[in-house]
Amino acid sequence: MSKYRLLALDLDETLLTIDKRITDETKKWINKAIAEDIHVVFATGRGLQKIGDFREELGLNSPMVLVNGGEVWGGSNNLLGRYFISKQDIRTLHQLAMEAEAFYWGYSVESLTGPGTWCEEMFHRNWMKFGMRHDDPNVIQQLKCQLENAKTLEITSSGDTNIEFSLKGITKESGIRKVCEHLQLEMKEVLAIGDNLNDLRLIEHAGLGIAMGNGDEKLKAVADGITDTNEKDGVAKAIQRYIFEVNEEVV
Repeated sequence: MSKYRLLALDLDETLLTIDKRITDETKKWINKAIAEDIHVVFATGRGLQKIGDFREELGLNSPMVLVNGGEVWGGSNNLLGRYFISKQDIRTLHQLAMEAEAFYWGYSVESLTGPGTWCEEMFHRNWMKFGMRHDDPNVIQQLKCQLENAKTLEITSSGDTNIEFSLKGITKESGIRKVCEHLQLEMKEVLAIGDNLNDLRLIEHAGLGIAMGNGDEKLKAVADGITDTNEKDGVAKAIQRYIFEVNEEVV
């Protein structure tokens, strides 16, 4: 039996290919892990509105860590926690996005909302995540510099052209810790796989943290190992090697 009892998977650029598919090889090895009573948990920046098809495809009813830890589920109908950015911070972030002419979006309890449907009523909702994207990485870097000392915001990114915000202290790591508490597991029993900086704390603190071959170099530097890319079944290869100890070559 594997010493890892929970497999925490990022979605975009990790589990999913560039065209947002789960390969047959990856499905096969995830199903093998499930058959060994390993909890397969999405740990993603996506919200509930954007993961349902993938859970259905894999037949999952397992815990979920969503919106970078802002929403944590013990199963499909078992909410463990939601963590909200203050309404004042949401106004500030929205204003900064407008000033920078950046695309922005947010995940509230009710919806995933972007500029096309944002209105005054949105400032009265409870938001678990707010993000901005700009084609010029320098604009994103300037926004990071403006906000890096914010005492109430957790700041991360999933690429050079975006920046993402949660309540201070809320990350994928904090979400997986809550899931472990719910399942009576320890972090040393977690195998986590991711590709970008919003995975960094989880990769650092999991029992085994694996970076994708296509991952950010800063993530690779702190990971315990590096698997292949998302286009070459990197998740499947990591499951083979680290859960089933099949001696597949990794990069």
